[in-house]
Order: sequence, then C-alpha cells, then structure tokens
Amino acid sequence: MAVLVCGGAGYIGSHAVHALVEKGEQIVIVDNLQTGHRGALNPAATFYEGDIRDAAVLDKIFTENKIEAVIHFAANSLAGESVEKPLLYFNNNVCGMQMLLEAMVRYGVDKIVFSSTAAVYGEPKRVPIHEDDETYPTNPYGETKLTMEKMMKWVSRANGVRYVSLRYFNAAGALPDGSIGEDHATETHLIPLILQVPLGKRGHITVFGGDYPTPDGTCLRDYIHVVDLADAHVRALDYLRSGGESNIFNLGSGRGFSVKEMIAAAQKATGRSIKVELGARRAGDPAQLIASSEKARTVLGWNPQFTDVEQIIGTAWMWHEKHPNGYGDARKHG
Repeated sequence: MAVLVCGGAGYIGSHAVHALVEKGEQIVIVDNLQTGHRGALNPAATFYEGDIRDAAVLDKIFTENKIEAVIHFAANSLAGESVEKPLLYFNNNVCGMQMLLEAMVRYGVDKIVFSSTAAVYGEPKRVPIHEDDETYPTNPYGETKLTMEKMMKWVSRANGVRYVSLRYFNAAGALPDGSIGEDHATETHLIPLILQVPLGKRGHITVFGGDYPTPDGTCLRDYIHVVDLADAHVRALDYLRSGGESNIFNLGSGRGFSVKEMIAAAQKATGRSIKVELGARRAGDPAQLIASSEKARTVLGWNPQFTDVEQIIGTAWMWHEKHPNGYGDARKHG
C-alpha cells in the first residue's frame, strides 16, 4: 500500500517525503511543478507530473497504485499574492481539494493529512493561539485553507474520510545534510531573505516596523523547523492509521522569535555581518503570532527536535551555501 503525497516536490512536501521514505513507506508523488522542483524529488518515490485538478491524472494514479492514504501539500501559499489574485487561489486550492476528495471517495481511500496554516485564525484574539480559537482569515489564502478544512469535515461525515489538519506558521530550515531545502521563485520568507545578504544577493534586510508592543519593538513569529514539520505529518498519518478521529492540531515552537533576534542568530550561524535598515510597518502585520502545540504534543506525541533558532538558521545556511541558486531550475511565473 502506498501513500500519495500531493505537492511532494515542494519545500515542506519534499521533506515529508524524505521522512516517509526513511520510515520505509512506499510513496507516490503528484506535483505539477508550478512551485515544486524536479531536483527535490526523492528517487525512491514514484512521480507523476500532473495537476490534481485534472480528474484523469488522479484516476491514473489511483488505478495504477494501491493508495492507502493521502498527504496534501499542493496549494498556492502567498498571502499577499492571494489578495491580488483571489480567484487563482480559490481555483487551485479549493477546486484542487474538491477533485482530490472526489477521487478519494471514488476509490475508497479514507485517510488524509492536510497541510493547513495558522492563517486560518487571522488576527489572533489571544496568544498563544489554540485550536478552538475563532477562525477569521484576513486574506484569501487563509480563507481557502479554512474552506478546504470545512470540505474535509463535511466529506468526513458523509463519506467516512477521516482527516487531520495541521495548522502552522513559519516553516524554516532544511534537511541537515543540505541535500534539499527552500527555493521559491518569489521569496517572501524571512530566513531566506536574511540569508540573501551574506550570500551577496541583496545589500541589506529591511525590518518593517520597530515600534511594536514587543520586547525589542519588532514582530514576534513562531518558527518551526521543516524536519519537525515533516515528522508531525508522519505522526498524523500514524494517528489516522491507528483509528484516530478526524482532528485539528496547531504546530509551533510555542514561543516567538523577534525579527531582530532572527537577524542576530543569522549573523552567528553564518559568521557574517548583516546590514539592517528600518522600514515602516506593513499593513496587516500583527505584533505577535505564536501557536500553542500542546494538543499535538499530547495526542500525536510530537516533540520538536530543532528548538534553537540558531540551529534552525544553520541548516538553512548550509542549504543556501551549497545551492546559492536553489535547485538551478529558475522559471518564469505568470
């Protein structure tokens, strides 16, 4: 029996595939390589280049392989872009989930682990955020992910498909051996942006806002190492296999790191100085976003191994130093 990983050539998906292969799982990947990379594909996995919005692609996969469960990463995931292109996000994310769930029901596959986001919460009413807190997304990206969760909930009730939804904020770092890592055509994540300075790709890093109600005035964010994130997806799969009920879990370190702390840690990890410029606050940037992951620790037995931010950045630096141009397959994005 195989596990189908949708988006298995992407940043988090490729790390999850690595963890599953290490565990001895038989893996099938489907990815349209819109943001994923051929170079991130695990050689032990069976790969289908295709789009999950295409029923024929899914039919081919489900008929040629005995799929036992699905782990779903495939989605557009830039919050800012989603505000400008909401229909693109609804089409890819929501329609993709609909086609996938229809195929699962068609072929009697009853387990799905969904890579969600803490963007479903919007501006948090309290910190740290708990799973039963109000969901009020502030951008179409968060809205689509919340819609996808609700689709799973109703399909679960009607068709018996059990699901685990994992909500998290900022994935960071890379496989410690530097073989796979983060490579986005448009980089929006803080750690790669900081590391572009010592890599010589940008002259400075801009800190947006230094007057937030936080200890050092800069935004606090919850970072989670991509290997720990992959481990949570593996544990969620095992939870469903052992008969676990449909469930939602937050994933996070449980503590926030400020932008200034991240830059200081990057300077330590790289041994290079990083020029900083202070910019104005960005609209819609909450002062702090931190998730409580007590439930995941208790129910899934999840225990993050990479909790030191310097260590997290160190693994990212190893990847970027080894691969200054990422996977070397730069492409145009429409």
